[in-house]
Amino acid sequence: MRARRVTVTAALAALASLLAVAAVTTAHADGPAISTPGSPTVLANEPRRLTLSWTPSSWVDDPTNEQPINYEVQLPLGPNTYRFLGATTDTTITLTDLAPGTTYRIAIAARALGGYSDSSPATTVRTANGRATVSYLNLDWSPTNNQIQHLLRVTNTGAGPLDLSTVRVRYHLRFEGGNTSLVPNCDWAALGCDRIQQTVQFFPPPGGPSGRSTPAPPNPPPGTAVPGWVELTFTDGTLAPGQSTGPIQLRHHRHSWRTIDERDDPSWLAATGQWTENGRITLDVDEVREFGDTNT
Repeated sequence: MRARRVTVTAALAALASLLAVAAVTTAHADGPAISTPGSPTVLANEPRRLTLSWTPSSWVDDPTNEQPINYEVQLPLGPNTYRFLGATTDTTITLTDLAPGTTYRIAIAARALGGYSDSSPATTVRTANGRATVSYLNLDWSPTNNQIQHLLRVTNTGAGPLDLSTVRVRYHLRFEGGNTSLVPNCDWAALGCDRIQQTVQFFPPPGGPSGRSTPAPPNPPPGTAVPGWVELTFTDGTLAPGQSTGPIQLRHHRHSWRTIDERDDPSWLAATGQWTENGRITLDVDEVREFGDTNT
């Protein structure tokens, strides 16, 4: 009888151990094994650099777990979609691949072998201005008519004179249906439309004979949404610090005057009747990005 009693006791102990393991496994399956890190706070903000800090994560069920925790710095773009900005095992990081004068929503997530966390609530931060910014006023309250109409204004936010001949502004859009026909117009400008040049460029997706994206091919694939931009440059002119070009009124349409759906254009913002610094219009000075990031 004693041998049987010992056998039953051992079996019950083994069963209890299995149930405990199952409970831990279930807890991990039902939720993250690592606690959510704190939202990032800004320690330093420069035109192209942000230094961030956050409170650390810990193991939920095993606080003594010595497995190192890594932190991913993310730019949330949509459900389960984000742009990767950097990683560290510390709770501070300096990001150096950001555009000046641009608003970013940044979150932190923890990762380790055997565990992960939810992403932290995002922190919204606008990087310090570079040498220039672009203001935008949408004049078109209907984004599905046959024209694109808006005002742009370039402002010198640097410490010295800004040579406009070194400035390049790009309004980013998508040519729906592969129809890359677009006629750019300058209707009026405070500095004169004759000092403004506009060109249209587009880039079909890879997969053609060369396997590469090629500017302005003769026949983009039918039905393909083709990314591109209207590029604006200046023949001459200089802006003193704090000075702007004044309004530049632009209007674009197809050769056939067919309708244009602006809602999927990266640089489009719904009309509000107000000027805004549109960080999805990009501005370069001497080939260096000074404003805007279309991947925000």
